[in-house]
Amino acid sequence: MKLTPTTQLTEEQVNTGMNLVTKDGLAVETMVVLTGGTFLTALALKLGASNFQIGLLAALPTFTNIFQLFAIWLAQRYNNRRVITVACTAFARFPLIVIGLMPFVFTTGTTIHTLISLLFFHYLFGSLAGATWNSWMKDLLPGEKLGSFYAQRTRLTQILNVTLSLTVSLLIDFVKTRFPEYETAALTALFLAGSVAGLSSLWLLIRTPEPLATVQPDNLIQQYVLPLKDQNFKRLLFFNGSWIFAVNLATPFLTVYMLKTMGLSVFMVTVMAIVGQLSGIMFVRIWGRYSDKYSNKTVILICASLYVAAMLAWAFTAVSASVHFTIALLTLINILTGIANSGINLSLNNLGIKLAPSGHAMVYLSAKNMMIALCSAAAPLLGGILADFFAHHQQVWAAIWKSQWNFFFIMSAVLAALSTRLLKKVAESGEERKGIVLEEMLLSFKARLISVPAVLSRRNKK
Repeated sequence: MKLTPTTQLTEEQVNTGMNLVTKDGLAVETMVVLTGGTFLTALALKLGASNFQIGLLAALPTFTNIFQLFAIWLAQRYNNRRVITVACTAFARFPLIVIGLMPFVFTTGTTIHTLISLLFFHYLFGSLAGATWNSWMKDLLPGEKLGSFYAQRTRLTQILNVTLSLTVSLLIDFVKTRFPEYETAALTALFLAGSVAGLSSLWLLIRTPEPLATVQPDNLIQQYVLPLKDQNFKRLLFFNGSWIFAVNLATPFLTVYMLKTMGLSVFMVTVMAIVGQLSGIMFVRIWGRYSDKYSNKTVILICASLYVAAMLAWAFTAVSASVHFTIALLTLINILTGIANSGINLSLNNLGIKLAPSGHAMVYLSAKNMMIALCSAAAPLLGGILADFFAHHQQVWAAIWKSQWNFFFIMSAVLAALSTRLLKKVAESGEERKGIVLEEMLLSFKARLISVPAVLSRRNKK
């Protein structure tokens, strides 16, 4: 199969490409579920990870984005984004195979230091592939369908995430209860299964058509300065960085908090994550429609308010001794977080693509990813250091806060709220006031409620 770019894609090729990109998203999501999130945290805790090491694991996926400068050089040098993406993706899957096989090959199994080292290379090559993939998608996907396409793709991947997470968490809890000596082996075996899913995405990437990119004659340094000279895009970079820092100060430790401090099982923690994902699935199409109709910026501002409220609510999970109250509050928090994150992630991605000029899309989007990398890496590392410090000074800390984690929840919420002031300075075509969009959403919701009795009445008559 020829992997050379095509000068002009037909409508049929574009539609085929969109279908393959959706399938690739499902394959990658399977890999991510099995090798990240709750299961990765559970494995790290089983291997004796400290809070700092948990923060380091959370920082690795985005910290490695700082190496995307090399991916830009490769794309300029060879002008074949598909080959670069496929090659880097293949290298990214290899460490997962090694992690999955270690307990079955070596009697000592694996250690937290080995896990972190191998995952570094996994995320490193994944970030290189991500840089060229983003530019590739910018030229492949029709701009007028961007919001709806990514909304549909996100909805499908989240449905898969929910189904797979629930099934695997039940399996892990079963092993933990019946065969506790094999719990670590079961968690590492997930990496082997994840690598198989990840390798299947290679075939989908190979078959996805690539339009020929326009290579800019500027040297690499000159190109990389362009996003910083673009005042509007620079404002987006500042907002994105500050928002990611605020979110990642506490988010990576929520699973640790539920597993260790609250004493919840892996299954219950997974259920809470699924509640958030389901609420995200229900709303992502709505956010996609409103981002296309109005603006991504408006959607982000609405969702940011929900996220701040949810993060503040975490501070009240340790207030009541009632298990029912705590579970109900956690459910509400995850519903709000799922709704908020689905809109924020979708709209932030779309806004970056929208504001990046076609000729320099890879440079602009890589600059955005590098800003995210620095801020999202710094936040959990700082959070991990502080968490370990306060864990050794619990008596002093308890005199100020109900729980040592409340500081992170409240600080994260305050910083997130402050960061939205930076977003208001970003200009986007078609943006409307937040109140107008909220008013339309409420009217639409009321119309649906009114229509339900009428529909039920017609069904009863039949």
